[in-house]
Amino acid sequence: MIAVAALYKFTPFPDPESQRAPLLAACEAVGIKGTLLLAREGINGTIAGGENAIAQVIAHIRALPGCADCDVKFSHAPEMPFYRMKVRVKQEIVTMGEPDIDPTLSAGHYVDPHDWNALIADPDTIVIDTRNDYEVAVGSFAGAVDPQTPSFRDFPAWFREHRETLLEGKKKVAMFCTGGIRCEKSTSFLRAEGIDEVYHLKGGILKYLEQVPENESLWQGECFVFDERVTVRHGLEQGTFQLCRACRRPLDAAALAHPDYKDGVSCPACITERTPEQRAGYAERQRQDALARQRGELHVGAVRPAPKPDAQ
Repeated sequence: MIAVAALYKFTPFPDPESQRAPLLAACEAVGIKGTLLLAREGINGTIAGGENAIAQVIAHIRALPGCADCDVKFSHAPEMPFYRMKVRVKQEIVTMGEPDIDPTLSAGHYVDPHDWNALIADPDTIVIDTRNDYEVAVGSFAGAVDPQTPSFRDFPAWFREHRETLLEGKKKVAMFCTGGIRCEKSTSFLRAEGIDEVYHLKGGILKYLEQVPENESLWQGECFVFDERVTVRHGLEQGTFQLCRACRRPLDAAALAHPDYKDGVSCPACITERTPEQRAGYAERQRQDALARQRGELHVGAVRPAPKPDAQ
């Protein structure tokens, strides 16, 4: 089994570029793969490899300024869920597009997974899923509001537009995401908007699915993750969805059986979003990939652009 570590930490990095090369070297030295983002606001990403190798890299990360208590969610995958290792410097470790937001100064209240059910069952609480629309379609908490946003960057505008309706008759706002980073930043945003009673799920959905027994769970469906596992279920077992290689959306059995689905080329969701020329390119990539696998090799075309680690 391959160990998988999803992590993030909001902490000031005055010069994140200076951390990039040493961090990449530490990962490559022990065969770790995945994606890590560095920005002036901290670190975010998911990595995979052997247990000891993961432990060494986590120790390196926790030695970075302000990262001693870096939040890490551990799980396992039957095979390596990444193709390569990338360490990138970005403007934000999770893109919201609100430069004045600082979660280190104004984040909401953490809620332990074992206390989450009581909070979201409270009729005074409005529960908001801060993830992207294609993630929510795979699974969510019962009764949660789906913003139907294609990107986390769209969340502030959505909230400002619907604020009055959302908060009508509610005293508390509870938000969640995959690993905690988006809902933590969202609570900071809401507090900047003048809302104090805001809460977020500590460790995100991943920690909830790990710690809360399925027979006590209010989670419905599976949880999308931004790697080759595609989705996970209770106990963080690998889920049932597959990935469209053209648009990287999760596909259930019905989508896989749809006439518009072609392995590596198209799915019902993206068939009208891509040109015939693009689909021809995907088909050629898929052909080369299949030939490489027959030879026991990994075709260079299989090293596809990884989605942003908003899986947190």
